[in-house]
Amino acid sequence: MYNRDTRDPIRGQAVECPPGRLLLGERPIELTPRQKEILRLVQAHQPITGDQIAEMLGVSRPTIRSDLSLLVMLGQLDAKPRVGYFLADPAEPATPVPWRDLRVGEVQSLPVIVRETTTVHDAVITMFLEDVGGLIVADEEGRLQGVVSRKDFLKFTLGNASATSLPVGMIMTRYPHIETVTPNDLVVDAAKRMIEYKVDSLPVVQPSSEDGKPPIVVGRITKTTLARLVAEWGTNWR
Repeated sequence: MYNRDTRDPIRGQAVECPPGRLLLGERPIELTPRQKEILRLVQAHQPITGDQIAEMLGVSRPTIRSDLSLLVMLGQLDAKPRVGYFLADPAEPATPVPWRDLRVGEVQSLPVIVRETTTVHDAVITMFLEDVGGLIVADEEGRLQGVVSRKDFLKFTLGNASATSLPVGMIMTRYPHIETVTPNDLVVDAAKRMIEYKVDSLPVVQPSSEDGKPPIVVGRITKTTLARLVAEWGTNWR
């Protein structure tokens, strides 16, 4: 199941792959026990959603996001919106997406959103409960209003006893003075943008079809997400 006939994309020659491994180009990749279990679950229950897979594994959906992305890139799984994951057609040759072509939409996580009127006190509690370094501020339609970071909270509350009762809108960085990415942007470009603007995360948005209106927030991508991807790739590459 895991040893699909793979050919060297440059020379067109068959490449031998050790048992229990897959090939990315000429590089063998060893699947983790969790990735093998995901393939087993998909084979038994296809089509199956990411949430259902996570529930069967006893983990959260974000925990297996990079595993699912890797298996799709390796040609082991296919996925369709509102349908779920299923085993890729073995008759079709594996065509892994090079790392440099990985899109934000394949690795983005759910946004943690508060309203502009949320108090600083409630926003700080939300940030720690969700274990994130910052929050996205959006309106009732999900349109981006601003972002607020842990540093913003610290600067605003130190020495200001009444700060916690004030609204987040007073300390957030307002749109359009915010760097964003779209699901179709390259992950490598998102990483470069974080480095350039010295931020820990970026809102993932869909541009508005209505002139003058802010974009819709659909996710976020963070340095933690990027670090997890690097760790996952480093573990799998042999």
